[in-house]
Amino acid sequence: MPPFTADVAIIGAGPAGLFAVFECGMLKLRAIVIDALEALGGQCTALYPEKPIYDIPAIPRIEAGGLIDALERQIAPFCPQILLGRRVEGFSGQRGAFVLTTDRGERVAAKAVIIAAGAGAFGPNRPPLSGLAAFEASGAVQYYVRDREALRGARVVIAGGGDSALDWALALRGIAEKIYLVHRRAKFRAAPESAAQATAAAARGEIEMVIPYQLAELAGADGRLEVVVVEDLDGTRRNLPADRLLAFFGLATDLGPIAGWGLDLAQHHVRIDPATCETSIPGVFAIGDVARYRGKLKLILQGFSEAAMAAHAIHPIVYPDQALHFEYSTTTGVAPLSP
Repeated sequence: MPPFTADVAIIGAGPAGLFAVFECGMLKLRAIVIDALEALGGQCTALYPEKPIYDIPAIPRIEAGGLIDALERQIAPFCPQILLGRRVEGFSGQRGAFVLTTDRGERVAAKAVIIAAGAGAFGPNRPPLSGLAAFEASGAVQYYVRDREALRGARVVIAGGGDSALDWALALRGIAEKIYLVHRRAKFRAAPESAAQATAAAARGEIEMVIPYQLAELAGADGRLEVVVVEDLDGTRRNLPADRLLAFFGLATDLGPIAGWGLDLAQHHVRIDPATCETSIPGVFAIGDVARYRGKLKLILQGFSEAAMAAHAIHPIVYPDQALHFEYSTTTGVAPLSP
C-alpha cells in the first residue's frame, strides 16, 4: 500500500491535536491525524461529551462535545487527512523523514510528528464487584455519561470523590429521581467550589451523601440493576435502591507503542522543551496532557498554546529555505488548503 504523506503527522484527535491542525494549516503545513478511537475528540467525545467546560477563553460555557464540533469547523478549511480507528504501532526515520505504521498495516510519511495522545490509550478503573460485566453490558453500570437525558427519572448511585463524581452529581439534579453520592471518606479530591456546591445540594436534599462507604455488591437480574450495596469500614451495609451506577474511579492509561520509541519519559508522560515542545527526538513534538515540563498545567487552553508553539517550531523543518515572519490571523485571515 502506498504511504499516506503529509508535512506533519499528529497522533491524537483530542482538542490539542485538532487545534494543532489549525495552527499547522495557518503556516501552510499539511497535517494528517491518527487516532485509535472511531470518532474525533478524544476523551471529550468518548467519556464526557455533555460535561460543561468553563475555562476556554471568551467562551463562558461549552459542552465538551460542542467544543469538538467547533474545532472540526475551525480546521475544515485545511482539509486534513484523518485516520480513525487506527493505532500507531511503528516509528522510524529521522527529522524531516519519518515513517509511521498503523495496526492496519498503513504507512504514513511525514517530515515532523506531533504527539497529542492525551494520557495515551485509556479505559476506566473498574470496581472489583461480582457480576459486573452483565450490568456493564446492559448499561446499568457506566463510567461516563454521554446523554444525561437517558438518566431522567432514574435512581442513580454515583461512586467516587473526584471532579467527575461531583460534577455529575450536581449536573443530574432535576433530571435523576434520586442521586446518591458514595465516597469512602468525607474529604473529596475535587475542586473546593464543587465540593462546597455538593455539600449545599445535600443540605437541600438534592443529593444524598453516603459517606464513609464503599461499593460492596450489585443486586439485580438479567443485567437489570435493582440495588447497590455499600459497606462502611466497620462492615455495616446499606442497600441503595438504584437503576444506574456511575463509577468514577479514574482512568487506567497506557502510552502503548509510543513508550518504546526511545523518548525521554517521566511517569507515562513525554518530557519536552517548553520553548518549542520538541521531545528528546529531533523533529518529534508533544503537546497537551501527554507533555511534561516544569510548570505544566493540564488545561485544554495550555494544550492550544503548545500546538501553536510546535507548529512554529516545525515550519523550518518543512520549509528550511523560507524565513517565517510571525503574523496575526487578523492580518492573514484563514487561507484554505486544497485537498
